[in-house]
Amino acid sequence: MTPGPAPAGPGTGAVAGADGGRLFGPDSVIRRVDGEAALLLGGGRALLMQLAHPGVAQGVAEHSDFTHNPFARLRRTLDATYTMVFGTPEQARAAADGINAVHRRVTGPGYRASDPELLLWVHATLVDTALRVVGRFLRPLPRAESERYYEESTVLAELLGVPRSAQPPDLAAFRTYVRHMVGSLQVSDEARQVAHAVLHPAVPAFVGPLAALSRQVSVGLLPVPLRRQYGFSWDPRRQAALDAAALAARTLLPLVPAPLRRLPVSSRS
Repeated sequence: MTPGPAPAGPGTGAVAGADGGRLFGPDSVIRRVDGEAALLLGGGRALLMQLAHPGVAQGVAEHSDFTHNPFARLRRTLDATYTMVFGTPEQARAAADGINAVHRRVTGPGYRASDPELLLWVHATLVDTALRVVGRFLRPLPRAESERYYEESTVLAELLGVPRSAQPPDLAAFRTYVRHMVGSLQVSDEARQVAHAVLHPAVPAFVGPLAALSRQVSVGLLPVPLRRQYGFSWDPRRQAALDAAALAARTLLPLVPAPLRRLPVSSRS
């Protein structure tokens, strides 16, 4: 359960049309952050956090070809997210409707993919991961920008079936919610079985170095209680390597021209 649900707040109309037909204006933090290609390094972390919820793990195991294509589900979610962030309100709602229709069909004994509690956790893993990856590999967001990023993200969660009143009211409450969930989740055998596919996907040889980096980021940034439950090895040597990679990224990525550093979808006008 989510501690401290939010009072009723502004819905999607609060930002609709903010940019002459966009849900989020050009000065929104979410457009700036979500357009960074470096965020994709956190995809594995977000998936592992999602799978730590037994309801998510059960739904994935029974309704997804996770072993052969572990990132297909995440890719669909991210495609919809990018459309909602960078597209028109009509495109955003169509993308959300598509995801919601899929969720309504995914049911089983003891779980529904359209359950707002499950949806909130999935959404929370993406928001928490984005903030972590940006802070480690790009630049830490000032507190006010982190607050804005969280507030803007609640619009996406609402479009995907999580009422605003069921979401933490602010960033501090959101972080409390994430800590509460991390401390209460029990990683299932199903989650452990599919975790290997997340960390060791079948990729062409030339993608191997990037996959290895993604694996280190996924495990290294995973909350320690979940890392231990999964049984992942971690030691000072691995931590030092991750810290060095993060420092190099923070130093070098700002020097990369934006068209090369950012996702093509972020250039939508």
